[in-house]
Amino acid sequence: MNQQSQDKSFIVSWDQLHRDGRALAWRLEAMVQSGRNWSRLMAVTRGGMAPAMIVARELDIRVVDSVSVRSYDHQTQMEPQVIKEPFLEDSEDMLVIDDLVDTGRTLDLVRRLFPAAHFATIYAKPKGRPFVDTFITEVSQDTWIYFPWDTALQYIGPVRSET
Repeated sequence: MNQQSQDKSFIVSWDQLHRDGRALAWRLEAMVQSGRNWSRLMAVTRGGMAPAMIVARELDIRVVDSVSVRSYDHQTQMEPQVIKEPFLEDSEDMLVIDDLVDTGRTLDLVRRLFPAAHFATIYAKPKGRPFVDTFITEVSQDTWIYFPWDTALQYIGPVRSET
């Protein structure tokens, strides 16, 4: 997908990302209270790094690693490929964090590396929902999410003037 073909945009500020990351941590903490426990966290880079940092802090997880997967070239989705293998081995006490599950292809690839792990994202699109165990906000498949690291502050005209 590219920017020109997107029908909708969802702009996420740093404040919003932090609030949503904490909401994800609260949802995961409720699972801990029900007997689930994670002692290790795997961030799917690059997008999962900021949410992973927030969740690791909130859940007091000190062992953090990353798996690097490339699945986009700017705004064009491509076949996902692992470009950095993680050091941690798969186990049920591992929590895998990413910012977004779109089509699910990236998380499907990562789940093959860590089939026993719990997968959580902040945002989920309908095609990707089957690939994630826990998420906070669902957006439509045709929504392009602009994360804080993708944007700069600037004026945007009103919606009515665009039609």
